[in-house]
Amino acid sequence: MIKSSRGLYTAFAARDARFDGRFFVGVSSTGIYCRPVCWAKMPKEENCTFFTTAAEAEQAGYRPCLLCRPELAPGQSPVDASAALAHKAAHLLEENCGSGQSLEDLAAQLGCTGRHLRRVFAEEFHVSPVQYLQTCRLLLAKNLLTDTALSVTEVAMAAGFGSLSRFNTRFKEQYQLSPTALRKAPAKATPHPGSITLALGYRPPYQWDKMLDFLAGRAIAGVERVQDGTYGRTVWLKDRLGRPLTGWIEVTHLPKKSALQVTVSETLLPVLPQVLARIRRLFDLYCDPDTVYRALQSMDEIRPGLRVLGTRVPGCFDAFEMAVRTVLGQQITVRAASTLTARLATAYGKPIETGIDGLSRLFPTPADIAALGPNIETQLGQLGVIAARSRTIYALALALMRGEIVLGPCAQPQEEMQKLLQIRGIGSWSAQYMAMRAMQWPDAFLETDAGVKKALAPRSPGDALALAEKWRPWRSYATVSLWNAL
Repeated sequence: MIKSSRGLYTAFAARDARFDGRFFVGVSSTGIYCRPVCWAKMPKEENCTFFTTAAEAEQAGYRPCLLCRPELAPGQSPVDASAALAHKAAHLLEENCGSGQSLEDLAAQLGCTGRHLRRVFAEEFHVSPVQYLQTCRLLLAKNLLTDTALSVTEVAMAAGFGSLSRFNTRFKEQYQLSPTALRKAPAKATPHPGSITLALGYRPPYQWDKMLDFLAGRAIAGVERVQDGTYGRTVWLKDRLGRPLTGWIEVTHLPKKSALQVTVSETLLPVLPQVLARIRRLFDLYCDPDTVYRALQSMDEIRPGLRVLGTRVPGCFDAFEMAVRTVLGQQITVRAASTLTARLATAYGKPIETGIDGLSRLFPTPADIAALGPNIETQLGQLGVIAARSRTIYALALALMRGEIVLGPCAQPQEEMQKLLQIRGIGSWSAQYMAMRAMQWPDAFLETDAGVKKALAPRSPGDALALAEKWRPWRSYATVSLWNAL
């Protein structure tokens, strides 16, 4: 519970979207908890209790509002210096709520003990990791029950409960109604048969066109597609038993709802939490745009309007795919890099039937590339990839397979960048770029990048690096702002 509620009731009364996901409001007269943007009748201040997370509100006995739907609230940014570990753990719990992963395993991924993680987590969120995990599962189930036509059993499995009876019991205990009672109307038809459609919220504003332009310019033919304001791609993931699952996703913008509409093939239901977590990272949905905008104020001294409220850092859905593309993109144009990456996907990626034009290939896995052997330059050379780049890609695939390098939300960016620099063919630009997009590092800066140099001309790379000190810890957003200004 937030001890000091001064100002929070005012933000709640104003339905200020900047606070969406930053706190939740429990209303004692109804037993319901809401988002700060809820449009229901405003309760009296003395009936309001303010909570840091939905999990904390539920542990206090409140049920989620059926109007504002707390499951759609945007998440918190992991870049709070004193709470980065807790936020990373929260994101991993969301991603792995169906995996059955133990807390000790989660702590090991984050480089700490389970005891330390429990303490840090409780200090930040006022609930235990187990309680937070339960709320993640319940809210995902509520989302699926509300927005899809999946059976209750399918919902229970997709949300990670493991059994229908366990799901029914937990749902009734927490929300005082059965899962079937929540459904008041049939779900709307999805744009593609054999798929489900959900919404993922964000803090407005969101520069959607800029994000889509970035992804479109780097889309891998056959693997990704940007068309009519929609991003689509093929997907390959493993379920909790290590079995490979394939499918596809499409993502489009719902600006009036401050959300992204996500359509997922039903073949990916067993790994739905993973899919949604990767989409959140790809589209930077944890970002707090007002905080970033204020921190980059000095950019306007270079050129008025250089910073733009709502700028996001493009992440990635598949870290290896993005890393390979990074290597192939060294010292050549974006278009040329896209061509080479598409050739690689066509030659060594597995075909997939999606029923969607332009989505027909899965990107090769590290194991697929490692299987080409140490003479990889012969095979990739036929695609137009120079020998040095081929060897770098092979070394990167081996390092990822062996667990020697971590590219993902659990990574310690500065440590992993040092490891990346030990691979022949990976320099500072590549390491920083991978940290920015694959590790969600908000403080990467690419002073030698052609676009950055052009935007900051006539400054030298050294001068640009010195200038960027003012923009810490949001230099990744400064980099994207410079690219967008060209």
